[in-house]
Amino acid sequence: MRLIKKFLGEILRGIAKVIGTIIDSLVQLIENMVLFVGSFFKGCLALMSMGGCLFFLIFANLGFRILMNSMGLSILLFLLVFLMFGGKFVSYLKYLKYITTEFLYNTANYLIDGTNHQYKAFNEYKAAYKKAEEDKIREQQRRYYEQQRKWEEGCKQQWYQQNHQSGQRTYGGYSNQGSYGHSFVNPTVEFKNRYERSCDILGVAYDADKTQIKSAYRKKAKEYHPDLCKAPNATKIFQEITAAYEFLSDDNIQQYKNIN
Repeated sequence: MRLIKKFLGEILRGIAKVIGTIIDSLVQLIENMVLFVGSFFKGCLALMSMGGCLFFLIFANLGFRILMNSMGLSILLFLLVFLMFGGKFVSYLKYLKYITTEFLYNTANYLIDGTNHQYKAFNEYKAAYKKAEEDKIREQQRRYYEQQRKWEEGCKQQWYQQNHQSGQRTYGGYSNQGSYGHSFVNPTVEFKNRYERSCDILGVAYDADKTQIKSAYRKKAKEYHPDLCKAPNATKIFQEITAAYEFLSDDNIQQYKNIN
């Protein structure tokens, strides 16, 4: 009986690994497809904006033919729906992977070593995942408000130093060191500018989510990796791409949304 339980446990471990691999592959595929479809529609809009009236007439004629064709209309609607809900589907797949694989791994460990491992029901992993997501959101909010508080304190200190120095007077023909040549920088504006510069480097929209940012980073990093790209400035561009991706963290994405 003990050997049978161990055997079943090893089978469940294998199934969990296969499920995890399949879902990871689907997530990667959908992320790339969302990026491709988004780039396709952006490219069409860019061509329309650059092509003028002539291109608009040609594009409108082509678009009318596509809309009149049932297959073309179905494909167009599918791409639009896919672009709208692709990110949400990726999030659901990650949720499905977590609750399924964790349950299977836990059950496998329980069967292999039942005396030292506690069995947990499937619903417990659903609750654990939701709680982890809620804790993550609360932690992001806490970090945001903490950073805002530090920025406000920094603004007050800069304002005080600037006004204190500019209020100093000159004596005996000598001028004190003042705030001449130094300008007050709003940390919120500075953060927003850096965030948007990072998005421009990766070639994503300012309201892009983490999935789109990650896909764009992988594409850019592969294109400009020093081992693959022979351009003389490949190393510098690769470093800028990496720095931009690191700056576009989940916390900064949420912070940028709150600013806007």
